[in-house]
Amino acid sequence: MFYYVKGTVAHTAPYLAVIDCGGVGYACRTTNNTLARLKKGESAKLFTHLNVREDAMELYGFATENELNCFQLLISVSGVGPKAALSILSSATPESLAMSIITGDEKALTVAQGIGKKIAQRIILELKDKLAKGQISPSGESYGGTGVTVIPENKSSEAAAALAVLGYSQTEIGMALKGIDVDTLSLEDIIKQALKKMMKG
Repeated sequence: MFYYVKGTVAHTAPYLAVIDCGGVGYACRTTNNTLARLKKGESAKLFTHLNVREDAMELYGFATENELNCFQLLISVSGVGPKAALSILSSATPESLAMSIITGDEKALTVAQGIGKKIAQRIILELKDKLAKGQISPSGESYGGTGVTVIPENKSSEAAAALAVLGYSQTEIGMALKGIDVDTLSLEDIIKQALKKMMKG
């Protein structure tokens, strides 16, 4: 329903940012990482996700599309609700979250408030293969829909598809994969190295 909201930051509180758009204040549930980028009285743009329940409608907003994509991936996991997803993304960047999932690092996930070992294991179990194989895309389109041919047996293409799941552009992916020895490294190691580059960048 809403792709993003753009306006003036009217108010911030833990896990909440209110964006004034033409006199209407949109209350967006959000992460510590997004809140750190916002300043009251200044202009802001948040990419949004509308969560509809029987008893409530809540808007979630994020400073980057990558963070929104990761939020949507997390809430697709059985037993992970929006509150848990915000907690995880408040203690991890999209890049470090993807790294934790791909490497099976439960401890990195349980650092988040309210996230126990069982939930961490479920997140890794349900998302690891999907990320590694680039099977899912937040846009609902398969990677390569923009004229890029993906050869399933090609590790470079598979790594690119996995990074595309996180919302990176083809240009960003190309830069991250440049210089990585895709012929000798495993797919997991290729993705790890590309994520490391993006984390530094």
